[in-house]
Amino acid sequence: MIGKLKGIIDSYGEDFVILDVQGVGYVVQCSTRTLQKLPPAGEAASLAIETHVREDAIRLYGFSSDAERDWFRLLQSVQGVGAKVALAILGVLPPGDLASALATQDKTMVARAPGVGPKLAARIVSELKDKAPAFASIDPAVIRLAGEDEAKGAPKPVQDAISALVNLGYGRPQAVAAVAASVKALGEDAETQALIRRGLKELAQ
Repeated sequence: MIGKLKGIIDSYGEDFVILDVQGVGYVVQCSTRTLQKLPPAGEAASLAIETHVREDAIRLYGFSSDAERDWFRLLQSVQGVGAKVALAILGVLPPGDLASALATQDKTMVARAPGVGPKLAARIVSELKDKAPAFASIDPAVIRLAGEDEAKGAPKPVQDAISALVNLGYGRPQAVAAVAASVKALGEDAETQALIRRGLKELAQ
């Protein structure tokens, strides 16, 4: 099985790259996000590889990091998620955002991926919610705060700050994480405006 390839970019396709490794051209399928990170043709590149062996074909899937490959494997443990859908999800959500979306039960974020409808997004979030922290360093306060916010148990300044950041165009997982970090820095008695200002600084980092 191939776990990693290092070579020269030969050419690009719509959803794949041909990587020249000492004269052998490997066709490696990648997410749009991974393809965008790769250098132009003629330059060196390295990809973490997941090999799928079928009766009629051997397919190689390439990732910019081992963490992204781990998520690719994990996503396919959900019924209805194959390699194509898993790549589509990773194409719109980097591992950190995906982990946050699962931990905060944000079905809308997952449903942004092509081919992922509301029902499948709900199933992905439900089945993987407890596995998300194992794949990313999510602050437990973020998960707790998200749960409180959903149940309207979070303090009103916290709820208002999260809503304000979401209204400014930030995704809910990012807004929750930013406000959680702000609460940790400013204290649980912080006012809404202070949380918003601090949250915007967190998001700008």
